[in-house]
Amino acid sequence: MGIYLNQNSILFQEATNSEIYIDKTMLINELNKVICSSDKYVCISRPRRFGKSMAAYMLNAYYSRGCDSKELFAPYKISETENFEKYLNKYNVISFDMQKFLVKTKSVEEMIELMEHRILKEVKKEFSEFVDEDDDLISALEYVFYGTSIPFVFIIDEWDCVLRYYKDNESAQKIYLDYLYALFKGQPYVALAYMTGILPIKKYGVHSALNMFIEYSMEGAYPFSEFTGFTEEETEDLCRKYNIDINEAKKWYNGYNVDGIAIYNPRSVTEACRRKRLTDYWSQTETYNALKTPVNLNFDGLKEKIEKMIAGERIVLDTGTFQNDMSSFHYADDVLTLLIHLGYLTYDFDTKSCWIPNMEVQQEFVRSIKDGGWERVINAINQSEECLKAALSGDEETVARIVEQTHQENTSIIKYNDENALACVVTLAFYTARNQYEIIRELPTGKGYADIAFLPRPNENVPAIVVELKREQDASIALEQIRNRQYTEKLSAYSGEIILVGINYTTDPDTDYKKHTCKIEKITGELRIKNSTK
Repeated sequence: MGIYLNQNSILFQEATNSEIYIDKTMLINELNKVICSSDKYVCISRPRRFGKSMAAYMLNAYYSRGCDSKELFAPYKISETENFEKYLNKYNVISFDMQKFLVKTKSVEEMIELMEHRILKEVKKEFSEFVDEDDDLISALEYVFYGTSIPFVFIIDEWDCVLRYYKDNESAQKIYLDYLYALFKGQPYVALAYMTGILPIKKYGVHSALNMFIEYSMEGAYPFSEFTGFTEEETEDLCRKYNIDINEAKKWYNGYNVDGIAIYNPRSVTEACRRKRLTDYWSQTETYNALKTPVNLNFDGLKEKIEKMIAGERIVLDTGTFQNDMSSFHYADDVLTLLIHLGYLTYDFDTKSCWIPNMEVQQEFVRSIKDGGWERVINAINQSEECLKAALSGDEETVARIVEQTHQENTSIIKYNDENALACVVTLAFYTARNQYEIIRELPTGKGYADIAFLPRPNENVPAIVVELKREQDASIALEQIRNRQYTEKLSAYSGEIILVGINYTTDPDTDYKKHTCKIEKITGELRIKNSTK
């Protein structure tokens, strides 16, 4: 038993002894399917505070010959699988956090030298009969494997810290990746190589430096998707246990999409349950510049795309040009892909689109744009509470004025003069409404699609709102369309008032000034039912 070689299970024991522990041991079952196979190289990347280190502790406790973990795992799902004991504590495990070597050295070469020295010292002590004094680490591992016929499991946490710390030093990155290549590629002593970090594996040209690894990330992690964070079922169970409003928890922390599975940030959910308070916990663990710096790299339309996502839009992007580092940005999509891996955006593989996942992250975006040329967006956000109150009270002039000002001041996100562009403006002008409403674009209704629907969140005692948009027509026509096409039928579950809002803008051909008008009508549940039966 050593510090790096065949550790004991104490770190995983501490995790299971915590007040809140979620059973993720079936991750082991997935890895047991690939151990000692050609698919034994696994790289899993996910954002900080999404349980990477805990998973490393768990895998070490399971595979390591330095402990007997049968009783430790007995209460958990993995103990019920067919191959539970087949792989339990059967391997020589080398496990370490790469960042702990990085912070003690001044170069990548020094870091590798320190890592080799520490691990080799333990290997020589444990297997002195197979290893000579002058052997390097790779040679020593080869001799141990051929002498014992017991292969090694490698578990490396924060494997990508070099790429993040030396983000502008490609030479240092290449030295590091070439070393890992030599350590793992084609080596028969490797039973499993499991690396976890934030970034996928660095690319050079059209090739990956560690092309033997299979990558699983926030872009797609199947079959490890459910282990990326807390699932919806796990979060609901915790909320019931700790008497937390699940609907509020969803508003704050839901929204990450990993292969169609709803994933919650473990750090945030855990803290909310412990402290009995729903607020922003995740971003408190990162420096302010982590998001501020990339979102202010204004090139290739990046700023416009960020503005649209703050307004609630989804952005289609190509993740393929991202070089899996923090400096090689050639397109706006490269920056957005980085934000997906950092956890500030989420991604849908089928639609190839990304968006801001939840209120917790949304607040961080707003903080990051409070200066640096985003004043007009911040102004729209600051006025949004007034705009919502005006709509609820029937104040047509105020709604028209605020939407018009938002439209005029944020022309950068309005590339085209159409209703779709106006919808983006309206959702920005009603930004604060997302605290009480789920905002849905193009809601399927009785005889068509409502442009924007504001559906009250559970426990919110507010009217539903249906918004119809027009260009170069009349706001009254928008209201007439809502009634004639029975858009409110979809809202039959809302027994109180429903507010119909029609917004139109006309453009002065000489000045390009966009004049907005608004019409508001309130209908009751009784009137709605009467109209829908005509």
